[in-house]
Amino acid sequence: MHPDMQPPVNPLPPVVWALFAAIMGVEAVLSLGSAGIIGGPGAVGWRLAALRDYGFSGIAFDWMVSNGIFPWEHLLRFVTYPFVHSGFSSTLFAGVILLALGKLVGEVMGQLAVLVVFFFSAIFGAVVFGLVTNAPWLIGAFPAVYGLIGAYTFLMWQKLAGTGGQQFQAFSLIGVLMGLQLLFGIFFEVGVEWVADLAGFVCGFVLSLVVVPGGWARLRTMIQRR
Repeated sequence: MHPDMQPPVNPLPPVVWALFAAIMGVEAVLSLGSAGIIGGPGAVGWRLAALRDYGFSGIAFDWMVSNGIFPWEHLLRFVTYPFVHSGFSSTLFAGVILLALGKLVGEVMGQLAVLVVFFFSAIFGAVVFGLVTNAPWLIGAFPAVYGLIGAYTFLMWQKLAGTGGQQFQAFSLIGVLMGLQLLFGIFFEVGVEWVADLAGFVCGFVLSLVVVPGGWARLRTMIQRR
């Protein structure tokens, strides 16, 4: 392409578009069904059915841990719950964060890293949520996108370390988001989903040690030195 024809904004990595399309596609079907535009009268209950069939079930998780039995239909919930949301507004907010942070992380770490961080953060967030809380359900992409926030924080932390800046400034974004959740919790009933969000952030930050370019080689060198 001629230099003068370059787009003013770098295109999003395809994997980010794919995740965004999956999240918004599911929401479009559920919203249209709730509005009675598609699916007939029975479509009004599609969102509740999606929660029941694809949401992370704390009750099922407790049963699996207690009995040491892990059926596939319940294990799949760890990777399907990020695609089911409580409504359009929460879906859109999660999608916007996914686009912004997925672009930044994907350009530096690569598309595979985005997938690894997204799904492992979702899984880890659900596990911590299931262990720490007694809440029956967890849905939404926020633990996964908070994992991308963790990866972005790692990149900023690394950059500040290289330039001699104050590394704690890298955690300003997660600090603001957690502060907002605390503020909303004072005035509104926001639940305990923040536990999964924070766990997803930690997972994304730690995973970045490995998935960042050259990270695995550095980690292996550190292990061999010990």
